[in-house]
Amino acid sequence: MVYANRSEVLTGIAGALAYRDGTVSVANADALRGTVIDELVWSAVFGTDDVKPLCKELVWKAAQELGVLPSSILQLYTAIGAGQVSGFSVPAINIRLLNYDFSRAIFRAANRLNAGAIILEIARSEMGYTQQPQDEFVTCVLGAAIKEKYDMPVFIQGDHFQVNAKKYKENPQKELDGVLDLIRKSVAAGFYNIDLDTSTLVDESRPTMDEQQKDNYTVAVEMTKYIRSIQPKGVEVSCGGEIGEIGKHNSNEQELVAYMEGYNRLLPRGMHGISKMAIQTGTSHGGTVTADGTLAAVKLDFATIEKLTKIAREKYKLAGCVQHGASTLPVDMFDKFPAVHTLEVHLATDFQNIVFDHPKFPADLKKEMYAWCDANCADERKATDTDQQFHYKTRKKANGPFKKQIWNLPADVKAAVIGDLEKRVQTIFEKLNIRGTKDVVRRFVTPVKVAMAATAPAARAEHFDGAD
Repeated sequence: MVYANRSEVLTGIAGALAYRDGTVSVANADALRGTVIDELVWSAVFGTDDVKPLCKELVWKAAQELGVLPSSILQLYTAIGAGQVSGFSVPAINIRLLNYDFSRAIFRAANRLNAGAIILEIARSEMGYTQQPQDEFVTCVLGAAIKEKYDMPVFIQGDHFQVNAKKYKENPQKELDGVLDLIRKSVAAGFYNIDLDTSTLVDESRPTMDEQQKDNYTVAVEMTKYIRSIQPKGVEVSCGGEIGEIGKHNSNEQELVAYMEGYNRLLPRGMHGISKMAIQTGTSHGGTVTADGTLAAVKLDFATIEKLTKIAREKYKLAGCVQHGASTLPVDMFDKFPAVHTLEVHLATDFQNIVFDHPKFPADLKKEMYAWCDANCADERKATDTDQQFHYKTRKKANGPFKKQIWNLPADVKAAVIGDLEKRVQTIFEKLNIRGTKDVVRRFVTPVKVAMAATAPAARAEHFDGAD
């Protein structure tokens, strides 16, 4: 059910939530976890502009009451960097579709394994093509945690908060202001973990490694300073850097050192900087698609992960290195990530593939989605692309336009799809060795209650003239 108006919302929550003068209390948690939370989430996603804000407010405040708190993972990462914790890699799962149902599956798998070192995330680009604004994303995740009685800090992350190199070159101030505004809205919504992807600004034509990385680390510092200025009281947002674009050449020690030396030099004294570094080790986002639509094998450089993680920890006190583009790797590779001390492993496309390529996914809906791609993504088609390659690369962009149809899959189809997603998630959790990490998270992470943020003024980096 999607509520038609505010009156229906307030009638619908009666007996589960008490709402008065903007204050929410949980009257009956079991009733809330029945159909009420389902209806609040669905209405927050598909309701009218009058209904959506109220439903998002109710979910946020109910979550705060129940201790389901958006949190920063920084305290855990600090402990990892100090050698107090080890032996697992944190999965960071990008949720492009079926957010509420998929998040529920993630939390069920986590509860089954007593796992708490888990990140749920969405990239800047994904917010656009999946039509998931930050507050909606957070509402779905928190609603799912409430539904599944997940009793841990909830780590929600902004993945690849990326600077567009072309736009930056044309107008540095305008492009930076756009990214800061993205950060402002994200932190206000409950994203307390943010990946600062300024690796697009690396200029390999420059003569020295410092000059090549200069724009990268300079803009990352500006973003860090802004985050520290707006983060909620009691919350230290976890930030990550990146030294090379995913899909390009493998990262090396010289790049890491140049970035970190420059970043630390510009970071104000006493300010907490980044806690992790994303590196390139041979993967690409979504994998490399062959002519028949299958994925090419990937030769992953685990030695680079191990080497750069060691440098990051010993020399710069970071928690470690981040592996992007990992979801389409063979399952038998995943247990190698903890073995080489990978801090965080990002997973996205394969979960989308499980949905779209599921034998029960409606053929007529997929046909309609591919026709949409043909009509709306034609400029992305290379002359050498087969239909299979083109549709594989572009179908992610049909997530937004077809979001309602995907959320409304027949019950038996959705159950089968979500069931397979949950199995895959649990397998990856086990391979990354996060079983039992609820206790570790409870030991190091202190969640903080945060009042629902009001709309803040638009962001601007004062007096920023760009990096030379």
